[in-house]
Amino acid sequence: MADVSSKELYEFKKTLKELSNKRGKGTELVSVYIPPDKQLSDVGKHMRDELGQSANIKSKSTRKNVQSAIEVILQRIRLFKKPPANGVVLFVGMIPKGGPGTEKMETYVFEPPEPITTYWYQCNNEFFLEPLEYMIEERETYGLAVIDRKEATIATLKGKKVNIITHLTSGVPGKHKAGGQSQRRFDRVIDLAAHEFKKRIGEHMNEEFLTLDELSGVIIGGPGFTKEEFVKGDYLNYEIKDKIIATVDTSYTGEFGIREVIDKSADILNDLDVMHEKNIVQKFLKELIKEKGLASYGEQEVKNNLIIGAVDTLLLSEDLLATHKVLKCPNCGNTTEISVRNNEEFEKLEHKCDNCNDNLKEENSKTLIEYFVEKAEEMDTDIEFISSETEEGIQLLKAFGGIAAILRYHVG
Repeated sequence: MADVSSKELYEFKKTLKELSNKRGKGTELVSVYIPPDKQLSDVGKHMRDELGQSANIKSKSTRKNVQSAIEVILQRIRLFKKPPANGVVLFVGMIPKGGPGTEKMETYVFEPPEPITTYWYQCNNEFFLEPLEYMIEERETYGLAVIDRKEATIATLKGKKVNIITHLTSGVPGKHKAGGQSQRRFDRVIDLAAHEFKKRIGEHMNEEFLTLDELSGVIIGGPGFTKEEFVKGDYLNYEIKDKIIATVDTSYTGEFGIREVIDKSADILNDLDVMHEKNIVQKFLKELIKEKGLASYGEQEVKNNLIIGAVDTLLLSEDLLATHKVLKCPNCGNTTEISVRNNEEFEKLEHKCDNCNDNLKEENSKTLIEYFVEKAEEMDTDIEFISSETEEGIQLLKAFGGIAAILRYHVG
């Protein structure tokens, strides 16, 4: 998802969250995923077939709602000459708004941030979101290796996808039963062969991992002590060696060993995202206590620093729920910006123009997160979304209002 901006990703996540909360009265919410290489004429034929099949649905209201949804889908796909570059997703169905008879047809059509690989059609009482949810999972790339004296396997892990890069065998001789000088000489031969094999493993790992756009970490496994010897030795480029985050014991080498490394590292990998968040907030807190630290917090202060280009990294709590509104005076054109937690709070405020005391009218509204993301992207500022799953994340939300910044330079 390298080409997706922070704002687009935020909007995508927000839409998914809204869709996940929608339920139909029966199995009448229709989800369609169309890959970029799928012929729309084939999709149209399939929809017409489903329209015919839906006549067999026993419930009159469900039958009517499913047929209406399919007709909407047919209308929408006629607007495309061919699917967009990443394909297209359609979610259509009658959503109850309250009591009986309050259902309203809702339609969502959009291009996902990554290419759709499989054609899906599904009717259920909720929308089918799993393929899209998979797209927004954190999927950093990790380098993996399982090593012993006889063989080694090198792989990468991105999300749930494992790519076996290469499998190496050593040719290191087995144990020799001779004694005396012959035994010592043979041990030296074995040690030299093992050393050369570890060098070869290191060369392959360097070659493969250094070319990756972004390597988040390296995990090394194996059934014996060879992996520890390899990690302690001078076999890896320092950039790769610095990214070793764990060594784990496995029963196997080969592809089974790689799978075992992944299984045994699940907790480690999950903790890395949490640690990244903790480290970012801790960096902000360290700057905050310095006399001329590079820290800023609070809506107005961070906004001012963003506008002048002083913010290096913007920290936003995922639980920041406020809305940013722009109010305009219809008489003199004066505008005012305010942030409110909800509509009830907005209704209680008096909206008068400072210039002419006329009533202000709402010109536009967006979430406060959207507002700050837009400002940050205008200034090429990095954005970090911080969850409330850590002590630091809760502190950011409660003590600093969910908005903070690490600055590029000190602002007096």
